[in-house]
Amino acid sequence: MPLPNGVDPAGVIQPVCPSAGWMGNRGLLHDGDARLVRAWRLKAWITCRLSYKGWSRKPLMKPGRYTELFFLDEATALSAGHRPCAMCRRADYLAFKSQWLAANGFEADMLAAELDGRLHEERTHRGASDAWRQPLAALPAGTMVLSGDAACLWDGTALRPWSNTGYGEQRLPDDPLTLVNLLTPPSIVATIRHGYNVQLHASATTR
Repeated sequence: MPLPNGVDPAGVIQPVCPSAGWMGNRGLLHDGDARLVRAWRLKAWITCRLSYKGWSRKPLMKPGRYTELFFLDEATALSAGHRPCAMCRRADYLAFKSQWLAANGFEADMLAAELDGRLHEERTHRGASDAWRQPLAALPAGTMVLSGDAACLWDGTALRPWSNTGYGEQRLPDDPLTLVNLLTPPSIVATIRHGYNVQLHASATTR
């Protein structure tokens, strides 16, 4: 069943999410009439399981409660700048943080609030540094990039156009060494490259 508030790889909230693999949270974004009035409220942008311990969020978008966001898959959520939830995805959160710290040159641990602050600074300055342009062939599988004006998943050998229902057919790049514009934030690209395992929609593995 289609859900509201689908998030695309650039982090923009869309009216619907026809195929949701994960739920997300940026705080209370809607008013009393369930209309979105802001794009974010918290610096902690997280990705949650669709179900956890039998808890029910229905009806969605309750007055005064956080706004439920939905993602096609984790590659989309990471590209939008969301990290794993430290409660319902504890193991994934710890793996992500460990890989993020190591990949980005931090020797000491940091609190979630500091990690969230650094991720927030990065995602609110998309494209602001040369790190947002990298050679396609050097990117790890699971990274989202712009190809023309379209969001695409890099699967390690080819590009797959993103849609809110799944990925399109593989397109071999004209030149894998060409620089591309990242959608996935550079620090998260480094995290994936360092070994964080990204969940992908089933369509990403079909020919």
